[in-house]
Amino acid sequence: MLTNVSYNNKAITRKIDDQVGKPFTLKERWAMGGIGSPKLVITATSVEIQNLLILDNNRDVCNIEMRPKGIIVGFRSLLESYALVIPYYKLSMYKGEASVYSIYRDNHFIKVESDTKAVQKFFKKILAYKADNAPTSIEDL
Repeated sequence: MLTNVSYNNKAITRKIDDQVGKPFTLKERWAMGGIGSPKLVITATSVEIQNLLILDNNRDVCNIEMRPKGIIVGFRSLLESYALVIPYYKLSMYKGEASVYSIYRDNHFIKVESDTKAVQKFFKKILAYKADNAPTSIEDL
């Protein structure tokens, strides 16, 4: 779900919370060592996101927030804030080229540079949390 989150809209907040859960508590954030990514430089995106990003001349950057049932990829265009809400069951992440991670949800994707250890460590944290909290599959029984 790609949505504009610039304004405090209870309906949109409710939809986001339904898909990826309410934000972690302060105690949980502390125990996890943080839930937000460093600034990520966007290298490529799907057409719908690219149409938003080309509206201004700023450097295309985003950040990722972890939630109990998914992640939120946030970015800005002009003076608006947008969020790509991805539940873990729809999240696909790939490490393609040497320093590029690809984040997919259905027909949306964002490719970001992973040129620092902090970025690589954060992506490992996401994958580990997704694996630990995935529902038990029928093959595991």
